[in-house]
Amino acid sequence: MRILHCIVATHISTVVYNGDPNARLTSSGAGTPVFVPGRPKWEGGQYEGDEHKRLEALRLAHDLGADYIDFELKVASEMIGELKNKHRKDDITEMERIFHLLSHCEVPAVAYSVGERGLISQLLCPKFGGALVYGSMEGSSIPGLPTLDNLKEAYKVDCIDSDTKVFGLVSKPVSHSKGPLLHNPTLRHANFNGIYVPMFVDDLKKFFDVYASPDFAGYSVGFPYKEAVVQFCDEVHPLAKSIGAVNTIIRRPGDGKLIGYNTDCEGSITAIEDALRDQKYVNGRSLNSPLAGKQFVVVGAGGAGRAIAVGARSRGARLIVFDIDLERANCLARAVSGEARHFESLAHFHPENGAILANATPIGMHPSTERIPAAEETLGNYQLVFDAVYTPRKTRLLKDAAAAGAITVSGVEMFLRQAIGQFSLFTGREAPKDFMRKIVLAKF
Repeated sequence: MRILHCIVATHISTVVYNGDPNARLTSSGAGTPVFVPGRPKWEGGQYEGDEHKRLEALRLAHDLGADYIDFELKVASEMIGELKNKHRKDDITEMERIFHLLSHCEVPAVAYSVGERGLISQLLCPKFGGALVYGSMEGSSIPGLPTLDNLKEAYKVDCIDSDTKVFGLVSKPVSHSKGPLLHNPTLRHANFNGIYVPMFVDDLKKFFDVYASPDFAGYSVGFPYKEAVVQFCDEVHPLAKSIGAVNTIIRRPGDGKLIGYNTDCEGSITAIEDALRDQKYVNGRSLNSPLAGKQFVVVGAGGAGRAIAVGARSRGARLIVFDIDLERANCLARAVSGEARHFESLAHFHPENGAILANATPIGMHPSTERIPAAEETLGNYQLVFDAVYTPRKTRLLKDAAAAGAITVSGVEMFLRQAIGQFSLFTGREAPKDFMRKIVLAKF
């Protein structure tokens, strides 16, 4: 039998609070949880005082940071409702307390949080010993609650155990991501005991501090964190360092250090190159990149834009970078020996005939699917238009570009190729490329 060692406050009716907003309930033993009971005599306890004061003391114990508070079922619903209203915005790092509770509980237990930030409390529940996982019926979606079909098909929660390695997308928001639909079937296909989950993260430092165990083995990094996350990596691969952005993080098994990589760069540039080659070189492939010497217009100087720009420059393209933050555009332009311009000027920009356009902003992403980043009348000047957005698969930008006669490359192709690189980094195995492409064609 496990024994939970904790400090118990037995006379909560005598708790004195001096009004200090920074005051906390703490124990004298480092790391020892604080447990506050307050059971009335009618429930088998010893408290005989005023009921209102008893409940106020329990609320105060919560506000002061007690790890565990004991209250009976009769008032449970009311108290929980109050706490939910007070803390509507959960943080994903709070799920660690749920996982700790489940893994140390001696009886079957159900514990979970709601909302997008609480989604992992449902998906990872079996790993930490939870008795039940909740899912919503199709057609009755609830934010932060997976559908029953996704639980059974995409996540296969019945296959999760204590040894399952956790991978996930660190992003804000995450609801648009189709990564779990690709990575989870691929992990199972390769007989690798792992699960890939969406992680809605508000504070990167807090997140990496809390989820520091070997169980959390690797991450994809999405918008808006690809640049900011670099500072939280213990080591950064040279390509990612030159780009200034990381989209993949691995926890090194030997020492637990976080190693940052970038698979967006090659994923996007090879997709663009292959599309140009398929159109231009019918009887064979050129040894040189078809991007050499071309004007290459990048919209967005964030993490994805930096990866695309550095890749294009490595192939000999001439870069023009547009961004709503001109200083950020200048910073990237200097790194790739290109030009920088403000995003607003893109509406009046006339590219060279045969130029390449790459959208590396969220413009056109669901649900704002009718927006495009460039002037529609200029699309016919581009030989190829690439859109990093992959939800929807055929964005309005790509539809308009195709109608104007340009070659189009969907962000789905970039997503697939960068995911192939991620899978190899996550598992240390060669990615099953054909299997992954079949999934993308069927479900994206």
